[in-house]
Amino acid sequence: MEICRADLTIAVEKICDGFRAGHKLITCGNGGSAADAMHIVGELMKGFKLPRKLQDFKPDFVRRATELFPNDVNYFKLHMQCPLPAVSLVSEIALNTAFANDCVTDLVFAQQLCGIGQAGDVLLAISTSGNSENVIYAVEVAKVMGITTIAMTGRRGGKLKHVADCAICAPADSAYTIQEFHLPIYHMICLAAENEFFGD
Repeated sequence: MEICRADLTIAVEKICDGFRAGHKLITCGNGGSAADAMHIVGELMKGFKLPRKLQDFKPDFVRRATELFPNDVNYFKLHMQCPLPAVSLVSEIALNTAFANDCVTDLVFAQQLCGIGQAGDVLLAISTSGNSENVIYAVEVAKVMGITTIAMTGRRGGKLKHVADCAICAPADSAYTIQEFHLPIYHMICLAAENEFFGD
């Protein structure tokens, strides 16, 4: 995985820059990559390896909750964790199927970006081939909107490698092997981002 080190570093820096500026990470992919896109959100929106107590990182939230809901604030403090804002475009089944049925299938991710994306956000687009049209269109629309784009793909990279701002190309060629590399890649990204904001 040494071959990916420079691009991994760039990706982590771009993602952390986005979080630091108050923006979010958006993910997308198809099939196994869709599952990875949702997995990444799960690692960021709750504690991964480090404690993320609300009172340590969101004192304004705790103070406001104390004022408004004094009977519940201790329950919030005990169980809620400070998130890194992330959303997956693959989870909106009703919207995606409606848009695919009424309009076209290959713009379902791009359509969502038009609605929820903001300049300064970061899109992590996953495609083992690098040639998934709906993922490529999402990256193109993201760039039009001023959203930073990171691709996670295979050795060849496909078209995605050339259109994204940064491309992490796993050193493998078959889809399932690329996906096996993607898991430690995105776990590293999530660990690094968590450490940046919640570590010592």
